[in-house]
Amino acid sequence: MAPRNVSLASVGKMSLGQWVACGATGLLIAASLTVYAGYRDALGIDTEEINTDAWGDRPAQVEGVHNILLLGVDTESEGKRPDALIIVNINVDENAVTMVNLPRDLIVDIPPCEPVDGSSGWSGGRDQINHAATYGGMDCLGKTVESTSGVHLDHMVQVDFAGFESIVDTVGGVEMCIPEPVDDPKAHLTLDAGTQTLDGEQALGLARSRDSTEFKDDMGRIQSQQRLMGALMREVTSGEFLASPTSVYSFLDSVTDSLTIDDGLTVDKMAELVIAMREVDLSRMNMVMVPVVDSRTHGGKVDPAEPDAGELFAAVAAGDVLPEEGGDDEGSAGSEESGVEPGDVSVRLLNNTGIDGLARQVEPILAGEHGFDVTETGNPGERLPEATTVYHGPDRRAHAEELASVLAVAQLEEVPDLGEEVELVMGQDWAGISGDDAEDGGEGDPLAGLGATSAAEDSVSCE
Repeated sequence: MAPRNVSLASVGKMSLGQWVACGATGLLIAASLTVYAGYRDALGIDTEEINTDAWGDRPAQVEGVHNILLLGVDTESEGKRPDALIIVNINVDENAVTMVNLPRDLIVDIPPCEPVDGSSGWSGGRDQINHAATYGGMDCLGKTVESTSGVHLDHMVQVDFAGFESIVDTVGGVEMCIPEPVDDPKAHLTLDAGTQTLDGEQALGLARSRDSTEFKDDMGRIQSQQRLMGALMREVTSGEFLASPTSVYSFLDSVTDSLTIDDGLTVDKMAELVIAMREVDLSRMNMVMVPVVDSRTHGGKVDPAEPDAGELFAAVAAGDVLPEEGGDDEGSAGSEESGVEPGDVSVRLLNNTGIDGLARQVEPILAGEHGFDVTETGNPGERLPEATTVYHGPDRRAHAEELASVLAVAQLEEVPDLGEEVELVMGQDWAGISGDDAEDGGEGDPLAGLGATSAAEDSVSCE
């Protein structure tokens, strides 16, 4: 079964709903704390003891790279069931940040952990990754994430949902495009369609909502969370919010009760990170989720999808996960010669590989990263090719060529009555999306094909 690619990540000052929101909030708090260290004595922040000396053989630290594990929890669980687990990878030398989200129901080997504050402890074995916190607190969870990923963790920050709501309200809300009306009683959320400013309660509701997404599932919810994170970061960094000590102190005062950090994360260490982060542009803050497949041993859970997950972890550990230079695609030969751009190409994306959910995995890459207009995803009906094929009408050859230019493998075929849309049917030879990197296989870009997004712009437009 192929990876079910779900994503997210970023830093400096951010936050997000259930899976992503709260953990990112912690980093925003940390950044503000260091900028306004004069308030340190007035702010009470909870700490939890982390004994990394007992973690055994640890991954090596990489000079110029800092990794923080951000945890988001709901108030009711008191930190015992984190919903958000995010490795924030800060590359000081490259002025870049990548946030890698670990699904809470990822099945991994949890190492033996001692009981903490009445917890049960754990003798070792495979289980859902966020259960490590239940067995042995932040210490056990950090040990588990580090052993799973091979990424050396420098610090840990935990925030609950109250912190997320407070941040959104303190910055005056976040502007979001809501493409369709939302009525989700489970998330206590009702929104009209269109661009609007969401308050903290609405933002948290959107981050929690499955029913507001196309397929009413966690993958769609994660995409909403990514968008919320980017919107919050743009709001914070575009104005003068952080330039006002009064505003920042008011913000800190409203959320510090929701924050727990490891006992080694001092204000001085926070300051070092923030100083290093000053020059990071939003376009170099990437968000991605570890690729996963349905678990072979635990029903309804997920396993890391190999080799993609291992390659991503290795890149994070080495500090090699960086946004591509140059921003948007330079354009393919087809667009230069014909004048056809990706946004001009309407695509029906159909999956004939036998791999469940592959079309939904590929959709955000074609639409979000490359700019194609994906109008439909699903399984093919009339045309069932073994080889990946782009079908097109008589006057849509250039559109088909533009789409094929970003595919690693594809053949073109004309269908007289197909109409204005082109139809991409992924066949048994499906080799992914490569674009201009097809010849070298995308070497050097660990985020290629993983649906990574940046915080610089929204992936959805209401225009």
